Amino acid sequence: MTEVKETELSARSEAIVTAGLRPELFAGPSVLSSSKTLIITALVLLVITGLGFRAVGLSAEGLSEDELNKLNAVEDYRAHGLTGANGEHPLLMKALQAGSIILTDKWNSGSFVASHGAYYIQTETALRLPSALFGALTALLIYLLTAELFGSEVALISAALWAFDPNAIGFNRIAKEDTFLLFFFLLANVFWLRGQRIAESTNRTPNLYYWATAVAFGAMIASKYLPHLFAITISYYWIFQNIPETRWRLGKKRLFIFFVIMGIAFLLFNPTILLPETWHQMGLFAAHKVGSHDGYEFMGKIYKNRFEDWLRGTPFYFYLLFTWIKLPLLALAGLIVGFPLLFWRKLGDGRYFILFWLFFWFFGFSFLGGKFTRYYTTALPAVLITSALGIQFTGQWMAKRLSSLWSERARNLLPAALAVLVIANSLVDSVQSAPHFRLFTNTLGGGKAQAGYYFPHDDFYDASMCDVISEIARQARPGAHVASESPLVASFYAQRAKRPDLVCVSVSDPSALKQLTTGDFIIVARGRRYFSNIVALTALEKTGPPDLRFLLGDVPSADVFIVNNTRIEVLNEAVRQMESSRK
Repeated sequence: MTEVKETELSARSEAIVTAGLRPELFAGPSVLSSSKTLIITALVLLVITGLGFRAVGLSAEGLSEDELNKLNAVEDYRAHGLTGANGEHPLLMKALQAGSIILTDKWNSGSFVASHGAYYIQTETALRLPSALFGALTALLIYLLTAELFGSEVALISAALWAFDPNAIGFNRIAKEDTFLLFFFLLANVFWLRGQRIAESTNRTPNLYYWATAVAFGAMIASKYLPHLFAITISYYWIFQNIPETRWRLGKKRLFIFFVIMGIAFLLFNPTILLPETWHQMGLFAAHKVGSHDGYEFMGKIYKNRFEDWLRGTPFYFYLLFTWIKLPLLALAGLIVGFPLLFWRKLGDGRYFILFWLFFWFFGFSFLGGKFTRYYTTALPAVLITSALGIQFTGQWMAKRLSSLWSERARNLLPAALAVLVIANSLVDSVQSAPHFRLFTNTLGGGKAQAGYYFPHDDFYDASMCDVISEIARQARPGAHVASESPLVASFYAQRAKRPDLVCVSVSDPSALKQLTTGDFIIVARGRRYFSNIVALTALEKTGPPDLRFLLGDVPSADVFIVNNTRIEVLNEAVRQMESSRK
């Protein structure tokens, strides 16, 4: 009886593989070995090197307003325990940041740092380090997920593309939730797809993988309130349910347990959701009463940037343009080849997962009116996996076409050589754009000459504010006013520069502009132009060149104007226009 079952199971497994559940992607030569030792070594190197790119020089850029809010929340937790501070966002990332900052404080107060000041860890580094670590480890999860879908060769290429992609590195170097959202989304689906394989090809129970998936999804939502991504997984699961041969079925009871575990995990990772103050903060956020920015500058024009603005907000092609001008060129070429392959039946059923991923992400995010490039973090692995498919296909196709001209050894080397070339292209782009990875723009987007033009808010992200305030603190008279669109960040760095006397106000506040006098400062940071301040900034720039200009690498990032009598007159007229437009 056992022999019959094993024979039937073996036949069924063969049928599933033949149907394309996890096929060998393309028949053809390859030098990539299936040796576990080789793969593990490669993955370790990718994670370590990727972490190096993500962690070195984390304090080279100043904190953004969003990041400062996280730092303030961490300080509030340390002073008062768990509170509703920054409650519009979940707790998990802030808990990890709190741990990082506490450990950093202990390190900095130690005798070793006291005698070796060069090893002092800045606050910016401590706050961003968890993101860098999780971003580097994401390469491992991309490998595991892609290996379940398409095999180890495509998986290794995908992981390498992530490790060295300048966009992935740039997103992982800011203290925002998207890196953690992606990490736990991938972790959940690694367990989910492993459960699928066990259910379909063995007699073992896959329950443990289902429950692990539920825990990971709870952590995902405790990282960022975006359950939208859950639809990708459920859709992929659902397409198999009407196939009679499918054994991958949870049933009502296990689905109920699944969601119970997911809910419990969410509460364990995000207990502040139970606090009334958290719900109050979430209500203010939903009503647009948290944050005063009323637009987004995109390609030199300001657009509405609220989710409910839909097609009246930031243009729907925002993320398509980002893909076109921000991916390294050879990775983009792989994407162009790989995307049509997702509709090719021979690719196997794994293609449906990537198709659902791309569809739900691009359809959902493109038509919402509010957009930021950091949201692309959760789409980038799907893009890079698709690129890896194109690279692998192209290498195998070229090897077959050259079968009569090249030796067998040369043909075997060609697919791997092509993969290495594409990965090296990403690596070189990252090396050249370090440490300001978000400024990377490929030649289709104009290269360095156009860096920061398309998405200035996200590309600069207040990165020069530390340097700007340091110089202002050196020049400013006691009690001088400093007007900017990031007054909280300006005040933070003024305190660090031992100038708590500086009065930091908002350029968008007409009453604050009225208080400016000769010798005060106005900061015009790239990416911080809004409907609320454009009249004042435009009028100011007509008064002549800035008194100070700051660069992020080689790219102009912020201008500083010192207020004089002429500028006071111009600002007073701008204030009258601003007040009139708000009536």
